[in-house]
Amino acid sequence: MEKAKTHETEVSVEERLRALYSLQLVDSEIDKIKTLRGELPLEVQDLEDEIAGLETRLGNLREEVVNLDKAVSKKNNEISDAETLIKKYEEQQKNVRNNREFDSLSKEIEFQNLEIELFNKKIREFNAQIEEKKMAIADSEAILAERKTDLENKRTELDEIISDTQKEEEGLFKKLSEVQEVIEERLLTAYRRIRSNARNGLAVVPVQRDACGGCFNQIPPQRQLDIKSRKKIIVCEYCGRILVDDEIIKEGKI
Repeated sequence: MEKAKTHETEVSVEERLRALYSLQLVDSEIDKIKTLRGELPLEVQDLEDEIAGLETRLGNLREEVVNLDKAVSKKNNEISDAETLIKKYEEQQKNVRNNREFDSLSKEIEFQNLEIELFNKKIREFNAQIEEKKMAIADSEAILAERKTDLENKRTELDEIISDTQKEEEGLFKKLSEVQEVIEERLLTAYRRIRSNARNGLAVVPVQRDACGGCFNQIPPQRQLDIKSRKKIIVCEYCGRILVDDEIIKEGKI
C-alpha cells in the first residue's frame, strides 16, 4: 500500500515561497486597515479603563459620605444622651444630702459637658470631611461626564472605520486562512517571528538592485541565483527576512 504523502512533499518549495509572499501581501493589507484605525482602539480601551476607575472612585467616595453621615448621626445621639444625663444629675443635685454627693454629681455634669464638646468637635471634623468628599464627588462626576462623551465620540469614530473596512477585512482574513493552509506550521512560526521583529511588518521581501528589499544590504550573485532557482527557502543573512525573486513579486496577488 502506497504511503500517504506528507504535507511537505505535497507542496514544493516554489509553492511555499509563493504562498509566503501571498501571506505577506494579505498581512500588509490588514496592517493598512489597522493603521487607518490608528490609536483609536487603544484610546477607546484607555477611556474605558479610566471611566471604570472613576466610577469605582465615585462609589468609594459616596460610601464614605454615607459612613460619615452615620458617624455624625451617632455623635448627635451621644450628645442627646449626654444632655439627658446632665438633666438627670441636675435634678439629683436638688435632693442631695451632703456636699460630697453634690460635688460628685457636679463632676459627672462637668464630664458630660466635656463629652458634648468632644462630640461637637468630632461632628465639625466629620462635616468638613463630608464637604471635602462632596467636592471630590462633584469634580469626579464632571470628569466622568467628559470622559463618557469622549468615549462615545471615539467609539463612533472607530465604529465608522470598522464599518467601512469590515467587508474588506473579513475577505482578507478568509484569504489569510486559505493561504496558511498551504504553509506548514514550522514555516508559519518562523514567518510570524520574523514579521514580529520587523519594524514595517515585512517578513518576505524581494531582491531589488542586488540588495535585500528589507534591510538593503547587498546580496552576493551566487545567493541571488539560489533565490531565483527556488530550490530552498533563503533568508537574508543580515536581517533574517525571507527572500524571493522578482517573478514571484510580479505574479504575487491577494
